[in-house]
Amino acid sequence: MDDYLRTNLLNWDDRAALHATDTTGSYRIDRVLAGGSSLHALEASEIGDITGKDIVHLQCHIGLDTLSLKHLGARSVTGLDFSPIAITAARDFAEKAVTEATFVEASVYDAAAALGHRTYDIVFVTWGAIHWLPDIFRWAEVVSSLLRPGGRLYLLDGHPQMYQYEGVDGRLSLTHSWRTPAHAPLLFTETHTYTGDERPLTHQRMYEWLHPISHTVNALLKAGLTLDFLNEHEILTWRHYPGMIETGEDQFELGPGYPRIPLSFSIGASKP
Repeated sequence: MDDYLRTNLLNWDDRAALHATDTTGSYRIDRVLAGGSSLHALEASEIGDITGKDIVHLQCHIGLDTLSLKHLGARSVTGLDFSPIAITAARDFAEKAVTEATFVEASVYDAAAALGHRTYDIVFVTWGAIHWLPDIFRWAEVVSSLLRPGGRLYLLDGHPQMYQYEGVDGRLSLTHSWRTPAHAPLLFTETHTYTGDERPLTHQRMYEWLHPISHTVNALLKAGLTLDFLNEHEILTWRHYPGMIETGEDQFELGPGYPRIPLSFSIGASKP
């Protein structure tokens, strides 16, 4: 593991410990433990019928969405994440919810081997996933390797255009370039995690890479998948900029006075 990803692992171990004991309600822990779902309205409306499907959730974090997919009718669910603290929390939640699920600790790039080269009906990837990865083409190859013929990917994440801007004095200020070289990631320092938890992070540095949507689409096509849909959305599930307004349960949009830009995007792709 290179220094960039090692730094991110320390950061995400910290976040996992905080999120697994979240008291803000951001992760909908009680709902999942009661047999419900933590999925937001957007992904729930787009993922399609998952009844009887075998699903692998890449970068599953503390596993609550993974368990939700099982509660929503999946035949089997497997979550994979590189954080041992996140995986420990996910297994604990599965036990508490009395929900059958498998959780594996591994880098997403090592997923095929870590999962025993098993294949799935659906690869599920959502919210804050791909901008942590330096190589989107390698990621797409992993996704393709995990899908059985006829299987499909559902990807939903923050829009790369949104990540280019910072909210400054009630305006959007273009700050970052539209694509990030693998060898020169963006460096950020955050004292606290995004849930509003007042407990500080110990490891505050993190590295990110912006991937243009064209790169993500072309990576999936090069990996042998076909594109089913590409949607752009003006909503997020967190308040990314100051002044964003809540327009639904954990759903936020830019407030009056801001220009409209896409805040998130989703892709459906299938393996022939």
